[in-house]
Amino acid sequence: MTESLIAFVVLIVLIFLRLPLAFAMGTVGFFGYYFLTGNWNASEAMAARRSVDTVQDYSLSVIPLFVLMGNLVSQAGLSDAVYRASHAFMGHWRGGQAIATIAACGGFSAICGSSLATAATMGRVAMPQMRRYGYSDSLAAASIAAGGTLGILIPPSVMLVIYGILTETSIRDLFAAGLLPGLLGILLYMAAVRWSVWRNPQDASARAEPLPWGERLRALGKVGDTLVLFVLVIGGMYLGVFTPTEAAGIGAMGAFLIALLRRRLTLRILMSVLMDTARTTTKLFAVVLSALIFSNFINRAGLPDDLLSFVNGLDLSPLGVLLVILGIYIVLGCMFESMSMILLTVPVFFPVVAGLGLDLVWFGILVVIVTEISLITPPVGMNVFVLRGVLPDVSTGTIFRGIVPFIAADFVRVALVLLFPALTLWLPQIFY
Repeated sequence: MTESLIAFVVLIVLIFLRLPLAFAMGTVGFFGYYFLTGNWNASEAMAARRSVDTVQDYSLSVIPLFVLMGNLVSQAGLSDAVYRASHAFMGHWRGGQAIATIAACGGFSAICGSSLATAATMGRVAMPQMRRYGYSDSLAAASIAAGGTLGILIPPSVMLVIYGILTETSIRDLFAAGLLPGLLGILLYMAAVRWSVWRNPQDASARAEPLPWGERLRALGKVGDTLVLFVLVIGGMYLGVFTPTEAAGIGAMGAFLIALLRRRLTLRILMSVLMDTARTTTKLFAVVLSALIFSNFINRAGLPDDLLSFVNGLDLSPLGVLLVILGIYIVLGCMFESMSMILLTVPVFFPVVAGLGLDLVWFGILVVIVTEISLITPPVGMNVFVLRGVLPDVSTGTIFRGIVPFIAADFVRVALVLLFPALTLWLPQIFY
């Protein structure tokens, strides 16, 4: 275990020295493997074998396809349509603009799959509308930042794909397991908005006029094509009609047709979308590959077995061990962004969880939820800083002050999923 702990210290130092995560993990994993074996050829062979196996892994093709799907849907102007539909049904409620923003974030992230993209896009769409109705910057910006976190849980989720690859867990099961907790997150965030407005009525001083049902249905009709695409992709996976990779391909083609029919695509824009997809995919693949090399090193060093022995020696129940692990994630969330947390910790913790006989799908959903919390907690809070870039006139402190009720809602969700595993495991059992 000593070698592994030294490696983690070196890795954290390299990260804080601003070395890119992919290079930091790959470097520590490669040289750590050499230190254990004393053989350059063994270390080079491990890295080469892992690189070839990863590149040839068919399941990884789901990542660029879902990234392309999200980019095309964003280009199609879905965010505006989803927000208008949410506003049409909820805008006249007390705190309705913020509640509509949460609903729109959930709907947009279900197709986009990226928390940061959801926060940035909805910041431009929803913030002017909430200011128009007298919402405080604190509540308005916090609802956007929190709503953006839904993107890494509601399927299709790139984060769940990466977790599935790291743990060799069924991506289809993970997508099914993430749906109900994702919907629960939307409801709890809406409750957080209502609580904030009840506590400080001046934060939402005006309401919109209720719209006639005809206008509501017209607004809903403008997102009908995207809703059909989502049902086709996710429903096809849940029912076993498509594999995740096939569903991603159908989703990417459907998003392309939607953007084309909405006349939002030119040759220049299409090339830009494809280049952005290639850049994002390359970054993700580099990070995943380096994480797998690092995982090979810590497995060779025996860290998972040592941790399992240590945990067994503490005489804790499996639930007690799980609480300790989740506590570690919450602490790490104050220092690392979500992708770093997943890639650094999952190779260490999942063998321990598996050794205790806990369900890896259930554990994966819990990990993603607590990782969501890291997106809005200080001092890192990536969603907050992305939103700060989109809204330069809103201070970081203002956003963090408004985010507290949403963090509390996330802790409630973690507790519910922890106490009632059926919230995550029911759908996988029903469909498969």
